Amino acid sequence: MSENFAYLNGSLHAESVDLAQIADAVGTPFYCYSTAVIVERYRRFHAAVAPLGGQICYAVKANSNQAVLATLARLGAGADVVSEGEARRAVAAGIPPARIVFSGVGKTGAELAYALDTGIGQVNIESERDLELLSRLAVARGKRMPIAIRINPDVDARTHAKISTGKAENKFGIDINEAPRVFARAAALPGVEPVSVAVHIGSQLTDFAPYEQAFRRVAELVRTLRAAGIAIRHLDLGGGIGVPYRGETAPDVTAYAEIVRRTVGDLDCDLLFEPGRYLVAEAGVLVGTVIDVKQGATRCFVVCDFAMNDLIRPTLYEAYHPMLPVAEPASGATSAVVDVVGPICETGDFLARDRALPPIAPGDLLAVTHAGGYGAVMSSTYNTRPMVPEVLVNGSEWAVVRPRPSYDELIGLDRVPGWLAGPTGTR
Repeated sequence: MSENFAYLNGSLHAESVDLAQIADAVGTPFYCYSTAVIVERYRRFHAAVAPLGGQICYAVKANSNQAVLATLARLGAGADVVSEGEARRAVAAGIPPARIVFSGVGKTGAELAYALDTGIGQVNIESERDLELLSRLAVARGKRMPIAIRINPDVDARTHAKISTGKAENKFGIDINEAPRVFARAAALPGVEPVSVAVHIGSQLTDFAPYEQAFRRVAELVRTLRAAGIAIRHLDLGGGIGVPYRGETAPDVTAYAEIVRRTVGDLDCDLLFEPGRYLVAEAGVLVGTVIDVKQGATRCFVVCDFAMNDLIRPTLYEAYHPMLPVAEPASGATSAVVDVVGPICETGDFLARDRALPPIAPGDLLAVTHAGGYGAVMSSTYNTRPMVPEVLVNGSEWAVVRPRPSYDELIGLDRVPGWLAGPTGTR
């Protein structure tokens, strides 16, 4: 847990702001982010990779709130985006298009046209179809787009199966054995300029050995391509560094940078890094109110007003998130093992199972930590539950950076066709 989330005067604070004060003002559940944590994580990562000539392009999919993006933009970050929507968010937040990398499988023609028309700095090609389509669109506009070709190195990232992206059976990238042929094709096409090799093997990596294996394969490929006359000047090394959800020792980014130096540091390439979770996960908490403490036949359920639609990671990935009462527990308080669940009509609606927590009662506030990455950005309105508001704290200041929509606003997004208009029960 970051020192920027701590108990002060008996209540959990984000920096200098009492989370109970925010709950009183905006209601629960809500997400709260700490500017100080985001800034500290960015500066730590930057200090590690800057000597290597590295540019940080934040992975927007981790948390795409405009305030978070604007905070990182002011620090000098670029953006790694995987959709036109994310690209538009990055531009709106003040990130120059030239510092945006457009990644992702299955980019549409409209998205590639947007990248060309907006001046996006680099498109990462993930298939030959991407390559041919981008070439045609660029030629039609009289432009030449710098591209990276993302290779799949067939390296096991040793992470959760649903967030592993560098194995042969994953949908991402081009088989590394096919890469020389695809690069040669790209070099022959008009409108595109293959200048970079891209790789990203997965998310939530805490063991860095797979990085070393993947980066060595990238280095070998770069030497092969250069020998064939293809001038590779950049490397996009992706992201994926994990965070210590269970209180483990935090990954050492200087050790990561050393792996980069000894594997690709002699290639004289400009480097791109795309951290996401590492920069924002520990910056956020999800705060909710306990509705009920329900003793079942075999388990005790702490029922809260947050749910799987607000934070889906425990349900989707069996992910662990630490939890703390907002009111500081009494010294020596006896813990009990409970399941923390939400009100959604699904057995899979849980935030924690078999979790030891201090005494909890209805009306208490509970904070789910390490929730700044892949939290609000993956939320939904399932069961017609309004999206959770987001709050940004900066020292003693705080602001709502995404409000909670009203039920009228949520339901008002629907449209009833003309043939269903009129009194119910008539035709």
